[in-house]
Amino acid sequence: MNRNRDAIDASYRYCRQVSRRAGSSFHAGFILLPAEKRKAMWALYAFMRHTDDLIDDPPGDVSPRDALAEWREALSRALNDCLTPPDNSSFVIRHSSLLPALADAVKRYNVPAEHLYAVIEGVEMDLEPRRYETFDDLQHYCQRVASAVGLACIHIWGFRDAGAFEPARAAGIALQLTNILRDQREDAARGRLYLPEEDLRQCGYSFDELRSGVINEPFLRLMELEIERARGYYRTAVGLFDQLSPAGRRIFGAMTATYRKLLARIERRPAEVLRGRVRVGPAAKLMILARWSLLPSWTTNPF
Repeated sequence: MNRNRDAIDASYRYCRQVSRRAGSSFHAGFILLPAEKRKAMWALYAFMRHTDDLIDDPPGDVSPRDALAEWREALSRALNDCLTPPDNSSFVIRHSSLLPALADAVKRYNVPAEHLYAVIEGVEMDLEPRRYETFDDLQHYCQRVASAVGLACIHIWGFRDAGAFEPARAAGIALQLTNILRDQREDAARGRLYLPEEDLRQCGYSFDELRSGVINEPFLRLMELEIERARGYYRTAVGLFDQLSPAGRRIFGAMTATYRKLLARIERRPAEVLRGRVRVGPAAKLMILARWSLLPSWTTNPF
């Protein structure tokens, strides 16, 4: 038992290192949670980060498809209390350090495993360059790579009842749409187009123009359309606030405020997404974090 606890504690320390090295604004937000929930978020973030990295930076001797298949098997074994990698698994041996902490967090906070598998399914959708004809098609992808994350998070943060699920899904879609708008240049360079093709046609813009960095009136119309769509999901996501525990309200508020500020910066200067990377600077992030860290537990919805 002590050996198991030592392994779990070492795994949490590893997850903290992964989260810290990633430099994400999410890691800073974890400080708003009590210590045990913060550790669980390190584990969840490390899992999400590693799963995503298997597409863009797979191990040299394993294809991304095989790596994801093996990762799914490793997750299944970990969640069933079997942390010993299969005999034929060199990949998992090198990348299983986060699994003891993840399995511990999942059990401690009753995180439905389906949300973790959904993330793997979403990342698998990126194995081949694909297009999304309609927003419904894109939403299917967003629900896997982002909404599933939000639904896993609220189990760690604490929520009142099933009324939290729909705004949590909306929050994931809102954040993912913001990422898509920010990352258009990098995605196009990889041959990926996440914006719905029917939206491009409606606005008179093309993927070839996007890939070439063309900024014109059709592009600006397209950005206006997608920004308003993202804002609609943020409006729905606000309903999650009253469903969460006090600590959950703080971290949800900080994360959402950071991404809403990012979307506002994109809205002010939409052409910048094709010229460079639009960011929320460290000072602005610190101000957001400070504001939400001081949020009284009894406050009404401040959005």
